[in-house]
Amino acid sequence: MTEAVLWAKTEAGVVTLTLNRPEARNALNTAMAEALLAGARRAVAEEAKLVLVRANGPVFCAGADLKERKGMDEDQVRARRLKGFVAYDALERLTMPSIAVVEGAAVGSGGEIAAACDFIIATPAASFRTPEALWGTVGATQRLPRIIGKRLAKDMMFTGRSLSAAEAVQAGLVSRLVEVDALEETLAEIARVIAAAPASALRQAKRCIDEGVERDPRGALATELMAIEENLAEGAWRRTMASFGKAAE
Repeated sequence: MTEAVLWAKTEAGVVTLTLNRPEARNALNTAMAEALLAGARRAVAEEAKLVLVRANGPVFCAGADLKERKGMDEDQVRARRLKGFVAYDALERLTMPSIAVVEGAAVGSGGEIAAACDFIIATPAASFRTPEALWGTVGATQRLPRIIGKRLAKDMMFTGRSLSAAEAVQAGLVSRLVEVDALEETLAEIARVIAAAPASALRQAKRCIDEGVERDPRGALATELMAIEENLAEGAWRRTMASFGKAAE
């Protein structure tokens, strides 16, 4: 049986999770949800520097596998959907930076997977759609409104509107729009910068941003102050400052 998600790691510590059901437009089924969770956990266990989430084929992810769902009863559907939520959460809670690389359509669950990463890099062929309500179900109602705002999220959910890659950049969903022929070079440069940075500082910064946006300004500042104390206690900043001094000489 073909693996639903491929796992690969470079010597520099870059892990790539590749959605690998191109024959099903990478629709999210039970096997893929379980494999995403396992892949995220393995990335943490192996202390990856960076996690990339990509897809085989022209579609990033066409949403939930509705063919799989046809043969399920309510309890089975609920259990499968919970596995999806656990997988998204595992991606979102990765301690190292994570990037979704979207080169085609990201529909429903595909948008959830991409939005669970720290940011999205897309090519012009990318698009984003959340038609769950039009399909008579509920989903993709939490992350997207926090990123693009509730009004645009409702427009997408209620009408089936698809955001092009350029529109997704304007909405703040996509951080970088990169031409296909420049994609690998761009990813390599990002990986080089992240791999060279102190992992603990990246972890602390990520935690401060993720927790800070959910708190009021005082609570957010307290989170950063705690991270500063942790950073000072670890002492890695001294080595970084020393290297800056040598470079300036």
